[in-house]
Order: sequence, then C-alpha cells, then structure tokens
Amino acid sequence: MKILVTGGAGYIGTELVYTLAQQKSVNEIIVFDNLSRINHNLFINGKMKNYEKVSFVKGDLLDSRSLKKVLIGVDVVYHLAAKVTTPFANTDPHFFEQVNHWGTAELVYAVENSDVRKFIYTSSTSVYGSSKKAVDESTIPNPKTFYGISKLRGEEHVTRLSHKMDTLIFRCGNVYGYSKSMRFDAVINKFVFEANFSKRITINGDGRQQRSFIHIDQIKNALGNALDSDLKTGVYNLVKRDLLVLDVVDTLKQMIPELEFNFVNQHLKLRQLKVMENQEITNKLKLEVNQTFEEELKQFRERFSF
Repeated sequence: MKILVTGGAGYIGTELVYTLAQQKSVNEIIVFDNLSRINHNLFINGKMKNYEKVSFVKGDLLDSRSLKKVLIGVDVVYHLAAKVTTPFANTDPHFFEQVNHWGTAELVYAVENSDVRKFIYTSSTSVYGSSKKAVDESTIPNPKTFYGISKLRGEEHVTRLSHKMDTLIFRCGNVYGYSKSMRFDAVINKFVFEANFSKRITINGDGRQQRSFIHIDQIKNALGNALDSDLKTGVYNLVKRDLLVLDVVDTLKQMIPELEFNFVNQHLKLRQLKVMENQEITNKLKLEVNQTFEEELKQFRERFSF
C-alpha cells in the first residue's frame, strides 16, 4: 500500500509517519510538506525503523501540478497539512483561507482524478464554535474563528469524494503531549513548558473555559488504525478528555507546588466547548486511556532536557 501524508513533517504528521512505517500493509510513505513551520525534526536523530519506506517531497497544496505528480500510484491520502496557530486563530484570515480551504480544494480536485481508494482528513472541533451544551457529530457546525471556518470549508470539499472512495473526516480536539516535532502554541504544551522552566504560567480569561483534548499518542494510534479499519465514510469526533483550563493548572500545581500563575483579562469569559467522545471510534480505533492526566503530564515533563 502506498500512502501520501500531507503535512507529514508537522506535530501529528511526524508521529503518524513513524506509526505507519511499522505497519506491514504499508509499502511506501510519501511525506508531502512545505516546511512552513521551519520544523525539520522528522528528518533528524537517527534512522527510524523501516526508514526505507519513507520519502520526502517538498511541495505546496496550492501547486496543482506537484499534487497530481505526487498522487501517482497512491492508495491512501492522509490530509494533515493546515495553517494552525491556536492563540491567533481569529487573525490573518487570508492564510487560513489559502491553506485550509483552497489548499484542501486543490488536493481534492487532484484526488478526484487519481486512483486513491481512501481519504482521511484531520479537521477540528473548532468547526462547532462554542456551546454551553455538549456537542456531538449531529450538532450543526457554527465556527466562530477564521480557523474554524476554513476547516469546515475544507470538510465540504472532502465530502465530495465520498461517492468515489472511503472518506473519513476526524474532528480532532486540542492535541497535547510530547513529540519530536512539538507545537508549543497549544495550550497544555505551552503550560507544561512554562511551568517547567519558569515556574509561572499565564492564563487568558478566568480559566473556566472548557475544551476537549486528545493526547498525541492517541491521535497517532487512531489515525494509524483507521488505515485498515471498517469505519464507514463519515464525520467522527476524535477527543478523549474534557478539561477546564483551571483543571490543567491544578494538575500542574500538584506536580510543581511552587508554581505561580497570572491571569490576563480575567474579567473575560471565553468560549466554552465540550465535545462528546464517540464510543465507536474508541472501540474500533483502540483509544483506551491507560494513564491519568497527571501521569501523562509527568511523562511529558520528563522529556525536557533540564
């Protein structure tokens, strides 16, 4: 089986490529990435197991010629490439539209004229916007940020493929946890970094905003297991923990008693979003949680150099 992973050098992509390389049904993996995050960690620190399966193509989603060329002979596409900057998700709408919306459109156009048999797209729970009630896949999306809007428009393009091939859209929660291709703009990762090195963290709003999260190990396993799963074409939420920001702070405080925290704009009540876990996904993609949240953060903290 030949696989294309767009955004394969990113946070999720790096872990997914390592996971796919270990699967016997996978013969070849093409990492397609423009390296816009200036992150080259996928390529260093020694040979990965079964490294001969993996190759790299530097390319852009808006380059239709490159997309058509790289799709030759591909059986499965994982579309992870996206413009993601969580703290600034409501600024610079042009970049979100260009990459997440029109970049996905270009990829879908190219896939429609290829022999691809399965398409797996990582969307975001941001498409739901905010809600005081827990949401699930039946909830009508109502994105509140340019990022969320662009991911929903990407979903609309991907859905066009469902008449031709198996098409899985995963709306992922906020990802956290150690990877060699870290993102430190994600809230939990940012907090753990600040807590470890400065013993002080900054909280936006009153800290009572709720979000849905998923550990990087769980998301890489879910995506890896989706390759040979019998999941039907559709949209699925990929979340495991619903936490208040203050829950994260309390856990870190238990780990680091001297930890201090500052509130910025404490008078603001930021948007709430609780996403219900999809039990079918948990069962079929083997997403059991074997550690407590505190154990996950302790393990994460142990990966720092000092």
